[in-house]
Amino acid sequence: MPPASDAPEIVPQGKTSDAVLDRLTRLHPKVIDLSLGRVERLLDRLGHPERRLAPVVHVAGTNGKGSLLAFLRAMLEAADRRVQVYTSPHLVRFHERIRLSRGLIDEAALIALLERCEAENGPEPITFFEVTTAAAFLAFAEDPADILLLETGLGGRLDATNVIDRPRLTAITPVALDHQQFLGPSLEVIAREKAGIMKPGVTCVTGPQEPAALAVLEQHARETGAPLFAYGRDWTFTATPGGFRYEDAKGLRKLPKPGLLGSHQIANAALAVACAAQLGEFDLSDNAIEAGIARATWPARLQRLTKGPVVEALPAGWELWLDGGHNPAAGQALAETIRAEWGEGAAGRPLDLVYGMLDTKVAAGYLEALAPLTQSLQAVRIPGEAASLSAEAAADHAQKAGIDAAPADSVLAAVQRLVEEGIDSGSGKPHRILICGSLYLAGHVLAENG
Repeated sequence: MPPASDAPEIVPQGKTSDAVLDRLTRLHPKVIDLSLGRVERLLDRLGHPERRLAPVVHVAGTNGKGSLLAFLRAMLEAADRRVQVYTSPHLVRFHERIRLSRGLIDEAALIALLERCEAENGPEPITFFEVTTAAAFLAFAEDPADILLLETGLGGRLDATNVIDRPRLTAITPVALDHQQFLGPSLEVIAREKAGIMKPGVTCVTGPQEPAALAVLEQHARETGAPLFAYGRDWTFTATPGGFRYEDAKGLRKLPKPGLLGSHQIANAALAVACAAQLGEFDLSDNAIEAGIARATWPARLQRLTKGPVVEALPAGWELWLDGGHNPAAGQALAETIRAEWGEGAAGRPLDLVYGMLDTKVAAGYLEALAPLTQSLQAVRIPGEAASLSAEAAADHAQKAGIDAAPADSVLAAVQRLVEEGIDSGSGKPHRILICGSLYLAGHVLAENG
């Protein structure tokens, strides 16, 4: 069984997982090339670890996958279940992607599994996500657990995780426009790709959906023979001042406010409750569900930063926040959360943004939602990301969205300039600064200030 983070590590001298991971990035000329053939070939050579897993909850969707899994994990762990989790991308270290029943996979185990996959694959083309997903399946197959929470990387139908013949449950979070260059130009086409994780006879729980997306999911469920447990038809929720009410055929439940901020996190928590309702054999009591909702944590989801060099650059009373949302729907959810948590006009406290985004994203739609709430913006290139917008291009997008914006050389330089401008304004009001626009930017910031 691969040791986890609470076990002593014995790392081969001179070896690092980063070195192996770097080699694996060069096995395919493309970062993304959606297909199942290559990963199926490697899994066959590895003895099919994907067939020796704990019961799997397989999750697809555009927004909220990580938060849904965070709520489910917290609920299951509150019920003393051994939980494995597979997510992507990571924020700071690759190890975050593979959570075993006793903690994150450790360095020695990760190196051994990656090298095993590298040797079995040989020089044949395979994407980074495919080969590392195979390594994750090996880790999970050798680690005793009660359940595996499995997040798709991109889409669903041709995602490397979609090799589980019969998961215990599938779930689809809200579908929105994102990754159109890989998944298709319309909401309906993207929904069809997400629906590809459905399996005959396996219940699929769906979160709130646009009507066009829901129609596609319903049609695919009928074609596949997958029972659908759909929001708005089979279950629903309503936000309350103290939390939310969840209702399905079994009745009405009053539940606490989620530990994660935002009205969209109430929707994610409610979807987790709907999934829990389909996992009866795990005996998730009311206490476990309520504890999971309240205790769930997920980095870079409107997270306040309290240490590090960027925080130290702030005057007394100023606040620094971080969010990794990166598409128009995430921008809208973030704007709604700011209004709900901080008030219209940020309750008299000016809000400034430090913003960076990949050039594959829809920058305008994301920024337009935040423009009415934002006093000014400093744009940065995401360090180490070839696909990042330049600081100048990111600033131009912000200007077109109606935000006073300028490029900056780094996150720290951006914050220092915002502080100078805030002090020079003479208002005397402490500001909130929100770093946003990309999970990759969020990961860089957490590595320096987490």
